Amino acid sequence: MNITSQIMAQRTRLEQAVSQALSIAHKGCDSAEVAVSRTTGMSVSTRMGEVENVEFNSDGALGITVYHNQRKGSASSTDLSEEAIARTVQAAIDIAKYTSEDPCSGPADRDLLAFEAPDLQLFYPSEVSADQAIDYAANAEKAALSADPRITNTEGGSFNSHYGIRVFGNTLGMLQSYCSSRHSMSACVIAEENGDMERDYAYTIARKLDDLKSAQWVGEECARRTLSRLAPRKLATQKAPVIFAPEVATGLFGHLVGAISGTSVYRKSTFLLDSLGKQILPDWLTIRELPHVIGGLASTPFDSEGVRTEDRLIIENGVLNNWLMTTYAARKLGLKSTGHAGGIHNWHIAGQGLDFDDMLREMGTGLVVTELMGQGVSGITGDYSRGASGFWVENGEIQYPVSEITIAGNLKDMWANIIATGDDIETRSNIQCGSVWLPEMSIAGQ
Repeated sequence: MNITSQIMAQRTRLEQAVSQALSIAHKGCDSAEVAVSRTTGMSVSTRMGEVENVEFNSDGALGITVYHNQRKGSASSTDLSEEAIARTVQAAIDIAKYTSEDPCSGPADRDLLAFEAPDLQLFYPSEVSADQAIDYAANAEKAALSADPRITNTEGGSFNSHYGIRVFGNTLGMLQSYCSSRHSMSACVIAEENGDMERDYAYTIARKLDDLKSAQWVGEECARRTLSRLAPRKLATQKAPVIFAPEVATGLFGHLVGAISGTSVYRKSTFLLDSLGKQILPDWLTIRELPHVIGGLASTPFDSEGVRTEDRLIIENGVLNNWLMTTYAARKLGLKSTGHAGGIHNWHIAGQGLDFDDMLREMGTGLVVTELMGQGVSGITGDYSRGASGFWVENGEIQYPVSEITIAGNLKDMWANIIATGDDIETRSNIQCGSVWLPEMSIAGQ
């Protein structure tokens, strides 16, 4: 049986398990929802050309939530036999007897459910043998090690190939499922020069195996990134312009996700509490959510509560249009779910699309941040302070790498004062954006 037949057979069995759980639950509660997922695949790692790990896995679980008399109970099981499913349903019903009444609990509103789900072409089956996976990982590592004699050690190469099945159903009559695939390859090496040692990595990820960049590219990019970090300097404490490289700029907008989540809003634990309908970003910047991008890494036809996903203008010309709502948060606020249970889906940051070299020239002097460390960000005040490393820029050109610095500011000010965004779009994240140029941040150095 080929991989497609195997996955489709598993999908049918999982749909049957969800139907069985709902049928049993319907007899003992007011309403219920059941979600089941299964991931099957292989992970391989190599180091110094030797195989370190080859792991095949097939993991999955069924989770059920029941609602009865405004009380909620949840239970889960990795055993999908009929007897185990029945026990799991009963456990959820029993738990609900001991929870507090909550008028906001319950499944998603019927009119928001994805009774029809579009095929987003997220599943691209590829038969990858263990030998082929080992070759991918080893060749990526080899390309990095052979790029320059200053690369003296390695943390290894890796290759992963996984297939997933997701099924969701509830007692309102919804039962939908879809399959997905994801493949990735990476390398991480260490370079040494004059006693200084630096490490960095590179990776490629795609739903379709043929869309992965080559092992040679992964290795060479890994080597380039690592070598560029050698002989870092420390900076004097100062205030200066900062450019966030794409791989860290995504995190800058990732903090926005938490700040505008419905949960943070109803708990009044966000510094953007009174910002709906107000300008929080420059008027030239728009954030679109596109959950139905064909083959998108963060595409999905429905969220984890079965609510259908839709294209949305999260930020339009700098103005905040939407809170990110789950069903429960929406009811607490007297609003409707926006299909964000489980997270966001393909954010596209539409800005100026400035060339990175042009951005450097226009900035003149400042800091390019390529790596961030620590979790010094407050969702309540917006205060931002994180360890960083990157490159110092003078006369519009990168001069040398820097490390052991801390950058600080306030997210509200940082977002509002963005000068420009770049055309060097990071496409491997659920937030797709280019470099982000800020006019000034506090830099703590030596």
